Amino acid sequence: MIKLKNITHSYGHKPVLHNLSLDIEAKQLTCLLGSSGCGKTTILRLIAGLEIPQDGQIIIDNKTVTENRQSIIPPHQRNTGFIFQDLALWPHFTVYKNIAFGLAERKEKNVKDSVFKMLDFFDLHAYAEKYPHQLSGGQKQLLAISRSLVLKPKILLMDEPLSNLDVKLKRKILEHIKNLKQNFDLTIIYVTHDHKEAFAIADKIVVLDKGKIEESGTVEEIKKSENKFVQYFLEY
Repeated sequence: MIKLKNITHSYGHKPVLHNLSLDIEAKQLTCLLGSSGCGKTTILRLIAGLEIPQDGQIIIDNKTVTENRQSIIPPHQRNTGFIFQDLALWPHFTVYKNIAFGLAERKEKNVKDSVFKMLDFFDLHAYAEKYPHQLSGGQKQLLAISRSLVLKPKILLMDEPLSNLDVKLKRKILEHIKNLKQNFDLTIIYVTHDHKEAFAIADKIVVLDKGKIEESGTVEEIKKSENKFVQYFLEY
């Protein structure tokens, strides 16, 4: 389980999160849903350790990772994978080398076997020697996911990864994402501004507005919410 306790965070004089507390269940797919600037991506970055909150505590698997404005456990020891909105693929590396890079950095054994498992699982084997610019939008998404999963994280953080895809491709990739939890024994936190994406894949949805949680619950609970902001947000 991931626990955020009384988290407050600002960028300069601009407050982003206000005394926010949130429990994220292990091995569930939790969607953080809200409009731009509501604090969704900031939550991911705090969990990953890319930023440190001005106040509050973050606990992962019963271990305090951040407290009193200090990082207790550094990012590389938190066992998280992060898929950024722009995917951050290495353009000068082939598909194979993009996936293998992290393993090589760790001096892992059986790099080739691990990479081939990812290529097979995501149907990318035929593109192993291609470069990112030679891939379709959907293939780039799958490459970004496979590059994270080959390192065997316990937590996968996904920051609006499908924002640049058309509706048909979104449906296909969402099916892949929905199945990742079982196939890779993952806790997934998925950020989106699109409630249709959240409804398609989430075990739990957390609706945010201006750095505060307006509502959280299952898909059906969010659909039936009487919260005025949630009702307004779901109209669009």
